[in-house]
Amino acid sequence: MECLANRKPESSKNKKPLDVYWSVSLFLPIASKRIALLLMILALAGCRSNQAKSGEVAYVTVAQASLRDRVAAVYNKAGTVSNGERVDVLERTKNGRFVRVRDPRNEEGWMEQRYLASQDVFNGFQKIARENASVPAQAVAATRAELNMHLQPARDADHLYQLKEGEKVELLRRDTSVRAPKSAAPSPAPPDSTAAPAYDDWFLVRDRQKRYGWVLSRMVDIDLPLEVAQYAEGQRIVADFVLNTVRDGGKDVPQYLLLLNEPRDGAPQDFDQLRVFTWNLRRHRYETAYRERNLHGVLPARAGAENFGGKEGTLPIFVVQVRDAGDKLSERKYKMNGVMVKRVLAAEAAPAVKPQTNHEKRTANNQKR
Repeated sequence: MECLANRKPESSKNKKPLDVYWSVSLFLPIASKRIALLLMILALAGCRSNQAKSGEVAYVTVAQASLRDRVAAVYNKAGTVSNGERVDVLERTKNGRFVRVRDPRNEEGWMEQRYLASQDVFNGFQKIARENASVPAQAVAATRAELNMHLQPARDADHLYQLKEGEKVELLRRDTSVRAPKSAAPSPAPPDSTAAPAYDDWFLVRDRQKRYGWVLSRMVDIDLPLEVAQYAEGQRIVADFVLNTVRDGGKDVPQYLLLLNEPRDGAPQDFDQLRVFTWNLRRHRYETAYRERNLHGVLPARAGAENFGGKEGTLPIFVVQVRDAGDKLSERKYKMNGVMVKRVLAAEAAPAVKPQTNHEKRTANNQKR
């Protein structure tokens, strides 16, 4: 039924007397008339609107939504808004289901409240972006389907941005949360309090537009060559880094660091082993150059290069975070020289600098002049 409050005025030529809308009630029994009257009152109450707060804004959470010229089953399309767009909130229906908004193109119309996120939610996503802007990508992954980016690692958390199927994102951090039980019909038997809770693993991701949010880990696939991924041996790859490349057959072949975890959601650590894969130039295949197990690893990790001076010069390095038995978090640095991977101790982190003598200082000052 169309909301009379939003109905466009009719010309006097076609306008019918008001009693036409109510004439059907004259032929109903008393009880039916009361019910019909009550339903009509409720419908009209839901169609009335309240003015929004001055300056109130919201953000579109769906891929695309149409703006209606009225709140009714039959309406004209007044405009279209897209995911992430900011709109000005003008008014709401009394029941709060619909909101009249103005988009950046000055198009005005009604849309459903459930397709909008508040300014507080938007500010929460901005906070995540600021806090993780400098976090290096742990891996690149592709989405398996259209996904919502959540504010926290939980299915019922607020969401704002959407990812398309097959879209590439960078993985930054991992977290886990208890999965909320599905609502079901009450069972005569008491629930089993000893049953283990179900967990969900989540990744904090960054898309190409530099938008951040949490997505279910099972809904993304890490983009890694099969020649390397096949050596996961049933473990779950959570991060991969290219340490360097070697030349073989006229092409550059990357050599990798992989961080892996047990193949289940809810593990307390982000990764429990690391493996370095180097390319065998004679056999033209990947081989394990280094492996370390039984780690309580924490993301993010990082990789790069460092100058160790002397004969070694600049070498690929990587740094991981590990918790010890006392839950103390510390960093471990490793360097790769050829196919040899070795942990770097604090004394090796940088070559020692010989202090200058007074004569060397005077000479250096004279050269500056």
